[in-house]
Amino acid sequence: MAVPPAYSDLGKAAKDIFSKGYGFGVVKLDLKTKSHSGVEFNTSGSSNTDTGKASGSLETKYKMKELGLSVNQKWNTDNTLGTEVTVEDQVCKSGKLKTGYKRDYMNIGCDVDFEGPIIHASAVLGYEGWLAGYQMAFDTAKSKLAQNNFALGYRAGDFQLHTNVNDGTEFGGSIYQKVNDELETAVTLAWTAGSNNTRFGIAAKYKLDKDASLSAKVNNASLIGIGYTQSLRPGVKVTLSALIDGKNFNAGGHKVGMGFEVEA
Repeated sequence: MAVPPAYSDLGKAAKDIFSKGYGFGVVKLDLKTKSHSGVEFNTSGSSNTDTGKASGSLETKYKMKELGLSVNQKWNTDNTLGTEVTVEDQVCKSGKLKTGYKRDYMNIGCDVDFEGPIIHASAVLGYEGWLAGYQMAFDTAKSKLAQNNFALGYRAGDFQLHTNVNDGTEFGGSIYQKVNDELETAVTLAWTAGSNNTRFGIAAKYKLDKDASLSAKVNNASLIGIGYTQSLRPGVKVTLSALIDGKNFNAGGHKVGMGFEVEA
């Protein structure tokens, strides 16, 4: 078996079926460009169709491979500025330190946030398609666990099964299946200990042709989501989506969305 995925990527195939191809209640524009010097720019702007509030963000990425150094800076219209500096195979004494170890059957990561300070650690073991993972966060200032999660799953070429327990109270699971080259399906299930409220959903993505795809999902609250994605030309993509409240169909309150993605 190759290197197993990181803990945060367990069940990602099912999550993507439920999240990608939709943009309810917003009109959004994403622009991705890259300069000759290797600096990547990701610009995003959106407008909420209910409130009319507009927001935007700018992200720049620059890598200096000879130094093993990468700089990622994010800014948004709420005047929040964040900068992340990553140094590979070198020691960092301030900010955030990220380390990782990957090999066959094993994927281990440990991050230290010196602002807390909080230690984040995770490990995923894999053997013959089976995956077992653990994720924790330890608050050294309070000397207690802030996060304690377990996961178990199975992954084949066209099928993925994932279950997880978060902090001993939140239980979840997902099933992903690639039926054929055109059709992908997913099912999610979640519930909270001490509550009879079970949440579940079914989603599917159908590839109409090489440039267009149709997505649909429904959950136990009778919320129906529909999305259509069309590539107008290489690097230009448009997404149309709608969220319908099946329980209150005549009352209105449904949401629509539109997104444009340009990459140059």
